[in-house]
Amino acid sequence: MAITLPKTSSVLAALLKADYLVLWRNRRASLMALLMPLIIVFFWKGAMPGAFILANAITLGIISIGLMGYANAIARDRDKGVFQRLRVSPLPLWTIMASRLLVQLSLILLLTVLAFIAGYKFDGITMPATSYIITFFISLIGGALCLSLGQAIVGLLKTPETVNSTTRLVYLLFIMTGMLGQFNYFGHEFKVIVEWAPYGTLKTILAAGLDPARWDNHVSESLLMAIGYTVIFSIIGIKWFKWSVK
Repeated sequence: MAITLPKTSSVLAALLKADYLVLWRNRRASLMALLMPLIIVFFWKGAMPGAFILANAITLGIISIGLMGYANAIARDRDKGVFQRLRVSPLPLWTIMASRLLVQLSLILLLTVLAFIAGYKFDGITMPATSYIITFFISLIGGALCLSLGQAIVGLLKTPETVNSTTRLVYLLFIMTGMLGQFNYFGHEFKVIVEWAPYGTLKTILAAGLDPARWDNHVSESLLMAIGYTVIFSIIGIKWFKWSVK
């Protein structure tokens, strides 16, 4: 008797429903990531230009979701055998990861909206409609970059404890080097390195998206660099990713 497999769209819809349910049940971790841009906008209000504040707030929020949220969730589920059980089911393997990535990207879009609202409420930051639209697209690019970085960490490391400690360390390094390096505290050479690191490239293209008049060759090169980082991290994360810890 012929076996009828479910449609891919139905499978993806079911996985999305399950992943959103898991996200809701673990909403405390997501809430912390969403609060990051709000805190930055509130404490930096009036101290810096609006585009600069929002770019840093969204950048750190996206990195938090990609590292602290996505990577740790993947490592935890792998350790519990979730992926191993899903892998033996008649599901296309790509739908398993695509569902989780789509959930995280939707969370990143929500974070961007909250940053816009906080910027308006706390600091009176307003921009043309085109700036908001461009920033949404750039947030998705930045989300892909940070999620691919999280995937690379999960691919190279096996235990949830190691992944958790590594993501926290990387996140802390991004904060320290990104926030201080851009103010030229450690010299011009270090500032240049920070500008072309993942944090710097993401902040550059977000700031230009918020203020399109600033878009120049440097921003275009930063965009290409961000895409390049995404490709490299994705290759690493896919090649070395193990569906189980055994």
